[in-house]
Amino acid sequence: GVVEACLLHMLKRRAAGFLRTDKVAALFTKVGKTCAIAGDVCRKVQELQQQVDSRKNQPNGQEPLKRQGSTTSKTPVLTPQAIKHIWVRTALIEKVLDKIVQYIVDNCSKYYEKEALLADPVCGPILASLLVGPCALEYTKLKTADHYWTDPSADELVQRHRIHGAHGRQDSPCKRPALGIRKRHSSGSTSEDRFAASAREYVESLHQNSRTHLLYGKNNVLVQPKDDLEAIPGYLSLHQSADSLTLKWTPNQLMNGTLGDSE
Repeated sequence: GVVEACLLHMLKRRAAGFLRTDKVAALFTKVGKTCAIAGDVCRKVQELQQQVDSRKNQPNGQEPLKRQGSTTSKTPVLTPQAIKHIWVRTALIEKVLDKIVQYIVDNCSKYYEKEALLADPVCGPILASLLVGPCALEYTKLKTADHYWTDPSADELVQRHRIHGAHGRQDSPCKRPALGIRKRHSSGSTSEDRFAASAREYVESLHQNSRTHLLYGKNNVLVQPKDDLEAIPGYLSLHQSADSLTLKWTPNQLMNGTLGDSE
């Protein structure tokens, strides 16, 4: 939505189309006539729209039969929000949104007024550069509404490990290297200290394992979850795998195994 707002800022009427209500579609279509990358996006969007329209026109009783009888043709399920921003969304998933915006910036006089954002010699190239990062991401595994049930919170994972670790072996031969974080205040209870150490080992294993290499770590990095909450200190770490970099942050309370009743 933000990218669309930038693309529509002071767009020329002839570029937006005099009678078209979807100005973003008109812009992509016009750019696609001279930009091959934008032309490919236009074709893919048209295919998606045709599939969505055919899905809407399908009788209620025929769609399940089609799914049961055919495993090769899958009609994409797009939310109303995805359909609303289908042009920018498709270009983003195809990793070409930054190239299309850069082409528009380079040829801004055809499409925009002089005072437009994309016609600005500084703001236009900055917007195209900012889109390079999002276009480098993979959007093949988007989280759905049920990820709240399939992705337990860190606190729940620690609690599970506490329950399991109470009856587990203490002399496991495959211990992962610790991050050297010590608990400053002892609770005085041997069982609680053992559970806290077990929970701390598990959280540390989330940060360092055989598949990733720890490049950098720093404790007491403040993160503010919401505007009305105080900043929470935690452990920040940067990991390198075979094909990506991952940034992780865990609250100190979880690292120390002393979450208690805190939310």
